[in-house]
Amino acid sequence: MILSLRKHVGILAALASTAYSSPQGPQGPQGTSVLSTSTTVTPLSTAQAASASSTSTSAASTSTVACNNSPDLCSRSYSNITHMGAHDSSFLRDASTQNSIAGNQYYNATVALDAGIRLLQVQVHDLNGTIELCHTYCSLLDAGSLQDWLVEIKYWMDTNPNDVVTLLIVNSDGKDVGEFGSVFEASGISEYGYTPSGSGWPTLQSMINAKTRLVTFIASISTSSTYSYLLSEFDYVFETAYEVTSLSGFNCTLDRPSTQSSAASALSAGLLPLMNHFAYNSLSSSIMIPDVDNIATTNSPSTSTTGALGLHAETCRSEWGYVPTFVLVDFFDQGPSIKTADVMNGITATGRKNDTESDTDTTTNEAKRGHGATGMGPVALVAFFVAALFLA
Repeated sequence: MILSLRKHVGILAALASTAYSSPQGPQGPQGTSVLSTSTTVTPLSTAQAASASSTSTSAASTSTVACNNSPDLCSRSYSNITHMGAHDSSFLRDASTQNSIAGNQYYNATVALDAGIRLLQVQVHDLNGTIELCHTYCSLLDAGSLQDWLVEIKYWMDTNPNDVVTLLIVNSDGKDVGEFGSVFEASGISEYGYTPSGSGWPTLQSMINAKTRLVTFIASISTSSTYSYLLSEFDYVFETAYEVTSLSGFNCTLDRPSTQSSAASALSAGLLPLMNHFAYNSLSSSIMIPDVDNIATTNSPSTSTTGALGLHAETCRSEWGYVPTFVLVDFFDQGPSIKTADVMNGITATGRKNDTESDTDTTTNEAKRGHGATGMGPVALVAFFVAALFLA
């Protein structure tokens, strides 16, 4: 036991030291520009993309107003679009968290939205009665309250009236729908909440016109007519595996919910597919951290490289006969991941902001990327993991 513990401590100390000393700049660890104003891509040869393009109205195709960064998406239904998402979007690996190795993103949620990300996933826990954005434990990585985070998302939506945003919230401590509802109401973002009508998903343009352009899934929750815009995720969505530890481990097999026997049955039931595409390094049987070393491959749009985002998306499209509706990635700016979404949607995107702030501009970086998130420094992180090993 002692030898095993010493081995883990040595590994963790080395990792923590590396995380603390390695540059984690806005251009990513490879130092290349990752956020762009527009992307020109060749569409995948998918039946869904072809059908979506052919059914777009002439008004949409000639419009200069973009919905989710493309006029071509305005007349498509919400379910007929690939929404690229940031996994654990509030948990950052930057100066504000002392480059925590537990962080999943280099940029915060509003920067992600500026870059074209339209799905934001977060994990919440109970912290003294407050719904808090915490990564596994609040003592490991605490990104503040859900309410404060929602206020920021609402402000972004206020200033971007032609965009539909999706939230996926992991309800780790089983908080009641009423508690979530109170937070959504207090933040003001509830005014944008979309409630399904039961007659299929509307087009982006109709959601924008109705000012109901925020879709919120919570895993898991008992729904309430009082807060009808808070949707239980697995009533609408199925997911692929989310604990992948090798680049060859990505697949398109249904992982959740257990009420469905396969991806085919879930699709037949009308559930929308969510493709998880992020890898972990396993430090022990119970401790995993984001695999940042292979992120250039993991988020690559390549359709021929093992572990690449583009190949995973194309494989699932082939197996399902349906392009993934949702995709979740770590370090969204790498790849960049949004390029794969553009390929799946068959669009040339417009209106994205090119944000390549300098590492030397610490105040600006932390304002955009950290927003006061608190995390463990390397020494505290090692101590935390040692305690976790004893408790495992």
